[in-house]
Amino acid sequence: MKITLLTVGKTDKAWVKEGMDIYMSRLSHYVKFSLNEIPELKNVSALSKDEIKSREGELILKNLRPDDFVVLLDEHGKEYTSMEFSKKLENRLAGSSNDIVFVVGGAYGFSAPVYARSNSKISLSKMTFSHQMVRAIFIEQLYRAFTIMRGEPYHHE
Repeated sequence: MKITLLTVGKTDKAWVKEGMDIYMSRLSHYVKFSLNEIPELKNVSALSKDEIKSREGELILKNLRPDDFVVLLDEHGKEYTSMEFSKKLENRLAGSSNDIVFVVGGAYGFSAPVYARSNSKISLSKMTFSHQMVRAIFIEQLYRAFTIMRGEPYHHE
C-alpha cells in the first residue's frame, strides 16, 4: 500500500518545500509516500473558472488508477481532530490494500467528475490556506497520524 499526495501546481516556495521535505523524510519510516505535482495550466486568462476546473479535473483523473481510494482535501469535507484522522487512516490501512490518494485541487476547487470519482472528502480547517501551505500542513498531519498509531510521543493530548 502506498499513500500519494496529488496536487495541482508545483511547490515554488522554498520554505514550504523545506517543511514538506522534513515530514516526507519522517513519513518514509512508516509508509511508502509520494508527492505527485501536476503542472499548472498555462495561458488560462481567457478561461472561465469552470473551464479551469474542468481541465484541471481531467489532469487529476488521468493520475488516478481505478482501484485508488481517493480523498479530496476540500473545504466542504469532514473535519477531524488529529486523533480522529489517525484512527480513520488506521482503519483504512487495515481494511484495504488499495493505495490512498489525497488530492489538493487548484485555486477554484474540483470539477464535478473529480467529486464523482472521490471516495471521501476531508477539510483541514474552516479557514482557507494557500495551496502551497496545505501541502506542508497535510504532510505533517500524515506524519502525526502515524506517530499516534504507534503510540510515539510526537502528539500530545
